Amino acid sequence: MKRWKMAGLLLAAVAAAGLLWGCGTKKASLTAYDKQYLEYFDTITSVTIYAESQEQFDRWEELLQEKLEYYHRLFDIYNTYDGMNNVKTINDQAGLSPVKVDRELLELLELSVKEYEETDGAFDVAMGSVLSIWHDYREAASENGRAAVPAQEELLTAAEHMDINRMVIDRQASTVYLEDPDMSLDVGAVAKGYAGKRLGEILRQEGVTSALISLGGNVVTIGTKADGEPWRVGVQNPDTSAARPYVHVVDLTDMCLVTSGTYQRYYEVDGVRYHHIINPETLMPWDEYQSVTILTPDSAVADALSTAVFNMELEKGMALIESLDNTEALWILADGSERESSGFQKYMEE
Repeated sequence: MKRWKMAGLLLAAVAAAGLLWGCGTKKASLTAYDKQYLEYFDTITSVTIYAESQEQFDRWEELLQEKLEYYHRLFDIYNTYDGMNNVKTINDQAGLSPVKVDRELLELLELSVKEYEETDGAFDVAMGSVLSIWHDYREAASENGRAAVPAQEELLTAAEHMDINRMVIDRQASTVYLEDPDMSLDVGAVAKGYAGKRLGEILRQEGVTSALISLGGNVVTIGTKADGEPWRVGVQNPDTSAARPYVHVVDLTDMCLVTSGTYQRYYEVDGVRYHHIINPETLMPWDEYQSVTILTPDSAVADALSTAVFNMELEKGMALIESLDNTEALWILADGSERESSGFQKYMEE
């Protein structure tokens, strides 16, 4: 997976997850247990689960870690693993042959097609050819100090190979085939959200009734805290130098929070910041906002929407959010001002 600065991600994970809940506190015969992982998705994953005992938590945590590692490998675009066909396998076989994949990867890609269509292409997992260029320039700036901006000609040439309609999904055969040999997928804008969704579903099936999972700030809540109070989650302050690490606190019950922002992954050239959220139309970072936060019950959809809405004009993004059931959004604009969808305030604390 992509390599990012861990210090920045630590701040993002702590602030965005809003670690405001009590840990190890006995409530309603349940105790909150916590665990963190640094190995997956190149970010910090935190989990809090209310359990009846340490032994019960350990069983749930062992299953969660097993599945977390599985999704980390399944959605990896940089590495292959014995006995597994993952996203890199699909990319490596572009133009050569269909790749048989697990149901979860097929489901993620089908969801990605759906979100591509519903957002008029503002969310697009077929941007791998373009995103890889930006990734390489970002890495060069970080590792070698050679900060430069990709030439528009280079980006336009790569964009000729980002047609999602050339991704052929055969559900019956459980295969994925990229018709264009120079095409590649990048599922970074939805992978953590989908993984969080599946982890939440798995824990619920195992009998968990009260939990919070944060994959690098992609937050999934199960039920309430054991005392019946909602989970209190902070919305990251895009100004990472500010004394207060979050701009709002929201109360969540069986809801998910995902934020896309300019402050987590970026590099600078001649004093200009170039962040990682690349607009599919301009092929450049979109600078209308500092961040976009989505609230909705499905963290995979929330993850996709946070990227899509970030790449839309405010009016269009607002219209999309208002058309969706049980979905709200908060925009922090480039000048620091805020806009919110009509129902966002009902989740906010005073």
